[in-house]
Amino acid sequence: MLKTRARIKTARRNGSRAKERKVESMSMMGIVLLILMAALEIGLVIFAGRGTPDRKDWRKDRLIVRAAQILIAVVAILLPFGMKWRIVPVITLLVVMAIITAIAILTKRNKEEGLKRRSGIIVSCVLSIALIGGALMPACIFTGYNGLPVSGDYGICQTSAILIDESREDPFEQDGSFREVPVHFYYPETAADSTEKFPLVIFSHGAFGYYQSNYSTYAELASNGYVVAALDHPHHAFVAKDSKGKTIIVNRDFLNEVMAEDSDSDAETKYEIYKKWMTLRIGDMGFALDEIEAAADAGAIDSSWYVSGSKDQEDALLEMLGMTDTSSIGLMGHSMGGATSVALGRTRDDVGAVIDMDGTMLSEYTGVKDGKLTVCEDPYDCPVLEFRSWPHYNEVVKFSEEGTVYPNTELMKNASEGYVIGLRGTGHMDLTDLPLLSPLLGRMFGSGERDKAEVMEIVNTESLEFFNHYLKGEGEFSPQSVY
Repeated sequence: MLKTRARIKTARRNGSRAKERKVESMSMMGIVLLILMAALEIGLVIFAGRGTPDRKDWRKDRLIVRAAQILIAVVAILLPFGMKWRIVPVITLLVVMAIITAIAILTKRNKEEGLKRRSGIIVSCVLSIALIGGALMPACIFTGYNGLPVSGDYGICQTSAILIDESREDPFEQDGSFREVPVHFYYPETAADSTEKFPLVIFSHGAFGYYQSNYSTYAELASNGYVVAALDHPHHAFVAKDSKGKTIIVNRDFLNEVMAEDSDSDAETKYEIYKKWMTLRIGDMGFALDEIEAAADAGAIDSSWYVSGSKDQEDALLEMLGMTDTSSIGLMGHSMGGATSVALGRTRDDVGAVIDMDGTMLSEYTGVKDGKLTVCEDPYDCPVLEFRSWPHYNEVVKFSEEGTVYPNTELMKNASEGYVIGLRGTGHMDLTDLPLLSPLLGRMFGSGERDKAEVMEIVNTESLEFFNHYLKGEGEFSPQSVY
């Protein structure tokens, strides 16, 4: 059995690596396209710079370059790199620019006499590169990533709603608006007459993250028989939408607080900031859990559920709630979302297992004494799994050697069932799908040198086995301490 499981893991990991190579190739193709098109523009300047062309010849040369650029873009679409929609805006731009040039050649402007100034040639080149670069930006930044291979037999369905908490005002709004929590569901596709019930897992993203930060994790769990609810925390999320359709971006003050979190602020200031963050997050996750439980048990949604779509969306929500087993609940999150999950796992009896993905357990700070943050020493009764990126893993080891009190270490010492997995060669964002979606953004926010798909394959596999053991009572859970 163990050998079979190992073979399955190896096969999936190889598939994930192949997919990472493919999505990296897609991003690289965008950069190659930009270089080729810019080279054509620069070549045109050099060619024209050998003399002083008249306007007619310049426009003809410009049209030839446009045709070559369009051909390159079409070839990029035909190649098996999945460029497709990300190159269409580029082709559209080039075609429009080519049409404008052709019209100039065919109309009376073709009869104009005079020479094309070199300054005009250079300006045309610079503007063209800028326009093409802007159109190619999504292809250079994003890979077209749409998830990793899953191991489960279920298809994956999706739906969403916005939960409105009338017991809380949103502290970021100035008009007394109630706090809203968008929830995005991923759940197994089953037969219409199925009576199967599946455990519920709620996911919370990190600071200025977004609900799809761990899509591959949701897909892996849903394909294996879990209902996953991924939350947005408006104003903490990079971007979210409210019930009025308004787009909400990350709050600037919150962003500044997070960026300054490692500064030399005194312990009292840090504690008050941590408490503020956790109060909002715990309120969001706890409210979402209460609403999902109540709706699943009642088989109906109430006025707290805002559904923006058609009746089909409401039917999908009821279908999802009908298969949700509220007696088997897990929580998980990345970074600040992991801290939120740990906090609820300590206080709620209905939570059966918790996963923290590289999050400092901020809720475990209890106050300040002698100018230092104090940490909770009470037993932690909920089974907990903690993933640590390699810098975080080594930092915690250093804290232990120095005798520094650190909340994650203390909680694990006091946990009835606690597991820590260190991931070599990783950075903080490698425990999300971001580096697979955008290697550039991944590097900006913290990514290691290790194969990104392999890391997420480990995270997703161990998360599934952890929840299988504690929420479904299946198999054993005995992970390595370091992968």
